[in-house]
Amino acid sequence: MPDSNCDVLLARGLIAAWKAYNNPMAVIMFVIEEVTYNVYDQRFLEYSIIKQSSGAKVIRRKFSELHKCTLQDGKLFVDNLEIAVVYYRTSYAPDQMTVKDWEMRLLIEKSLAIKCPSIQYQLAGTKKVQQVLAQPGVLERFFTSKVTIDEIRRYFTGLYSLDLTPEGNRAAAMAIEKPDAFVLKPQREGGGNNVYGEEVRKTLTALKNKKEREGYILMDLITPPVNPNYIVKADTPVKLVDIVSEIGIFGVVLGDQDDILENYEAGFILRSKKVETKEGGIAAGFAALNSILLV
Repeated sequence: MPDSNCDVLLARGLIAAWKAYNNPMAVIMFVIEEVTYNVYDQRFLEYSIIKQSSGAKVIRRKFSELHKCTLQDGKLFVDNLEIAVVYYRTSYAPDQMTVKDWEMRLLIEKSLAIKCPSIQYQLAGTKKVQQVLAQPGVLERFFTSKVTIDEIRRYFTGLYSLDLTPEGNRAAAMAIEKPDAFVLKPQREGGGNNVYGEEVRKTLTALKNKKEREGYILMDLITPPVNPNYIVKADTPVKLVDIVSEIGIFGVVLGDQDDILENYEAGFILRSKKVETKEGGIAAGFAALNSILLV
């Protein structure tokens, strides 16, 4: 199994964006939470940037520290520093943002700074877009090779719209009848948001013909292989338990409407949790980091 090296590879992508901005005096800005618990991987990434490029400077700012940032001829300035790249480690959930923060996000989006992610990429990663991509005929808009399309579809599980349409009503009825076969997903990230089991039936019954139902998608419940292992967590006795795991692949894409400058795989992460645990976020406390052993 190759080493992940995701800190080096992801840092390389941010450096490429900084170089593409074409001003060596501009800086990379990490936008962080008001209270940051998940700081270690951020620092690893920051140190990797500094190690790989002596010219790139990294600053860290909370949204509350950006309320006086300005645009000058489209360029973004924070504390008199021109910003080449904005790397978001927050703004992925409504409770992370105030009205003023959203105003700052809009200002940043209007700037010439390279955003990671831009609002378009962030929306492309939502559950609803995943569900739409799984619909017949949609992948064909982006790929011409049937071999490629079939290969991508091999990795799709069942994804269903819950829009207030006949199709959405059929999906809701299907899940109400067999709630243990599905997971109900809102447009959220980070763990602690999905609905499982009997709660799927209760939630969909309560939402029946309400507009709020369209904020969810329905997905077939994946049943991964179970393995015995140990999970080490603070203030928790260490003992042998049954776990399930999920691998995530990092990637870097840098480009504009005309050209793709970088597009590569950038390592992986393996999350593991107890088999009875429904959610899977590491920072949320549901899962733990793991290593891959091929057998």
